Amino acid sequence: MTMKKFNIKSLICLMILGAIGCGDDNPILEEPSHRVIFTSEMDFENTIEVEGVISFGDVSAGVESRIWTFPEGVVDIIDSDNDVTSSEGNVITTFNEVGIFDVKLSQVFKEDAFVGETQQGRELDTTIVVTVLPPVKVDFEAYYLNDDGSVGSQLNIAANAMNEIPAAKSVRFVWTGEGEPRFISWDFVKAAPVTFTSMDSIVDVKYKFLGTFDLTVAGNRSRPIGGDTLMLENFINVIPSTDPVLLEEIYDKEGKIAISFGRELDASTLEDADFTVEVKNKGEVITSSFSSLTLDPDEGNIVIMDLGGEQIYNDDSISISFVSGNLTSLDGVQSTEFEEKLLEFRKVNILETNSNFDYDFETSSDIDWVLAENWGPEWDKFTLEIDAVEVQSGQKSAYIEIEALGNMTVEQRDIGDEYVQFPANSTKTYEVGSWIYVVDAGSTPATALQPDLRFYWKLDDIQSINNAFPNPEINADFPTNQWVYSSNFVKFDETGDYHFEIRGFNAANPEMLRFYLDNIILAEVQLRP
Repeated sequence: MTMKKFNIKSLICLMILGAIGCGDDNPILEEPSHRVIFTSEMDFENTIEVEGVISFGDVSAGVESRIWTFPEGVVDIIDSDNDVTSSEGNVITTFNEVGIFDVKLSQVFKEDAFVGETQQGRELDTTIVVTVLPPVKVDFEAYYLNDDGSVGSQLNIAANAMNEIPAAKSVRFVWTGEGEPRFISWDFVKAAPVTFTSMDSIVDVKYKFLGTFDLTVAGNRSRPIGGDTLMLENFINVIPSTDPVLLEEIYDKEGKIAISFGRELDASTLEDADFTVEVKNKGEVITSSFSSLTLDPDEGNIVIMDLGGEQIYNDDSISISFVSGNLTSLDGVQSTEFEEKLLEFRKVNILETNSNFDYDFETSSDIDWVLAENWGPEWDKFTLEIDAVEVQSGQKSAYIEIEALGNMTVEQRDIGDEYVQFPANSTKTYEVGSWIYVVDAGSTPATALQPDLRFYWKLDDIQSINNAFPNPEINADFPTNQWVYSSNFVKFDETGDYHFEIRGFNAANPEMLRFYLDNIILAEVQLRP
């Protein structure tokens, strides 16, 4: 049963005013029949923990009789010897078993009763579904991951297990606990990631540092409140490896360049002559020198390159080369050389941190993505499905088909059919980007307008900001059957809360355009003056 929120005091006042009338010395009190039912957990999907309290209330007007019926052998009705039925208007209970249970209410009214604004019969039956969860209990399994990504043998889940992991190898952790926690928090210590908080039931972790490490796992939920924590001392023992020491990532860190290798390095073997750098902007070389190299004091697998005060910007192209020389890992393996690898800026995605917009398509469903308003029927020539066939990361992505000679404009709406918004500031510059996997680009003539994807945005229903550019253009040279990142830099005309209108153009293509979309990003950036 779906129930709307209401204010009981307002309802009672309206009933009294309606019954008394105005200026009548001898008012006739007429009590309308109106069904109004609530529970103490109705705003939380009537979900409680076993042995938890939930109350049921019937404040309907015009009731002649009522009978609450509870599942036999499951419920304790407070202050009652009968734990199966009650005729009280307010019933307080505890549920003593885990499961999903029906609570039924049968009402007889003086006259045909209103349910909302609709008048129904005198005898009404209602079913309220109650979900009873067990207490939160932490439990998990862990498996070695083979180099090809397949799952290997299982680890021993116990304190002082000292499960041996060669450096730079990975372990898959699988949550098997109880109680449906809202968040699962993992603290791996000296691993990648070091901490991980999510509802994901699976997390893969790489151990890069030699030594013995603890593991702490916590599961928590706020409603019904509950939690559990498990700490395993000396759970992982990372041992030396003979595998190559490979580059993992180059990124920005506190205005400097961070070069991340697969495992911990020997600081005494770090030499400037083994590294080169080149910073370009709009094709012009800004610098090709650095002042120093050091190992990150907190993460010994990361080389920090200082450009001597030269600031780097998000629109710079920064490439690093490394000649295999003396640099070795702590377990004595020489680092593998690489040439002209590009830095990737680490950005904070506003859509993830400060919005309910489903940037990675993990929490929304097909029906949440609808034709954007005021675009006209020619922009409704598409289908969008949330599926798990091709994903850039996570478990899901959006699969989109745009009809031949057709177009698309789509926006996300919430459960109340309202825009899902994000904040933007007119004084800042932003990067708007996404990952796209083109399955079939069709056959648009080279002389025609090419298919493209664009991110438009609106501040409200009236003002539309239309300075978006192709992001990306899907021409004949666009890579297919692989994930490609596309982005551009934008500014917003006003400070406020916006919503996206994602536009797909395929009007000159005689064939259907088919692609996946994942991990949309909106992030503040700094561009070179």
